[in-house]
Amino acid sequence: MKKYWSIGAAALLALTLVACSSGDEPKETKAESDTRVETSANDSATAESEKVISYLGADYTFPNPAENIVAASLEAMEDAAALGLKPAGVLEIAGEIPEYLAAELAGAALVGDKKAPNAEAILTLEPDAIIGTSKWGEDTLAQMNKLATTLPYSHISTNWKDNLLAFGQLADKEEEAEKIIADYEKKAEDAKTVLGKTAADKEVLIIRVRGGVMNLYPSSVYLNPVLYEDLGLQTPAVLKEAEAQAELTLETLAEVDPDVIFLQFETSENADAPNALKDLEANPIFANLTAAKNGEVHVNIIAPLAQGGTAWSKVKFLDAAVEKLVK
Repeated sequence: MKKYWSIGAAALLALTLVACSSGDEPKETKAESDTRVETSANDSATAESEKVISYLGADYTFPNPAENIVAASLEAMEDAAALGLKPAGVLEIAGEIPEYLAAELAGAALVGDKKAPNAEAILTLEPDAIIGTSKWGEDTLAQMNKLATTLPYSHISTNWKDNLLAFGQLADKEEEAEKIIADYEKKAEDAKTVLGKTAADKEVLIIRVRGGVMNLYPSSVYLNPVLYEDLGLQTPAVLKEAEAQAELTLETLAEVDPDVIFLQFETSENADAPNALKDLEANPIFANLTAAKNGEVHVNIIAPLAQGGTAWSKVKFLDAAVEKLVK
């Protein structure tokens, strides 16, 4: 009898443990269930109302959609024009939207110049996002971030795709950004093949006159990557020595004696030397250069204020340069 009773007790204990492990678990109350559903809904709403953009190793959170975008740099203004986007605010030069972007950006509010964006003017626009520039100092960037999340748009030419794709994502124009890049790469590759046969031995130099003097840039800066990377032209030795914008003397230019010169001259960048371009062209040393004697000095083939490291600049310069080089 004890034997049977022991077996029964063991079975009863097992059933009791099963019951405790399943049926006796605390049930979620209606209030807890409602809270969980509400939390989930809030998380989902937050995700839909925010847009996180990963750009050059950092994440930036913007409202979604970002409707009031302030283009507080010439780089951002150029790419806004390339994307067919009209920002709420843009920079001015001499009290107006820069002439070379005036048609595309007409109607945008003016928010200061490239050296000092106007925080008060930007604030009145209630911006969702500000596209600035990596040229800014930390103080300016911090001030802009107090107004709205600010993307420090890179002024380095080799980051042009990252720039355009980030802007496209922010403005819901990703397809447009991707198409601009694809079209540019196809056009550059086709031109590179042609120039490899007709201009492989030509030495081509881009010179920018600023403050009355000639300046060169490293091969990866300004418009240079279009020539030496995208079109595959040989890089002049003088550029390999340059680490940043550097003054170019007439004597050094005579030593290089390029076959083709693309010369950029903007009046507002030469306010103290308005006749610098005319004086340069009249100089006997310059006039005796191979490029000058062969009619291969091309002045302002794109807008002289073009920043170089943007999709807008690259597309415009590629078309113009290829037209001059393919003969």
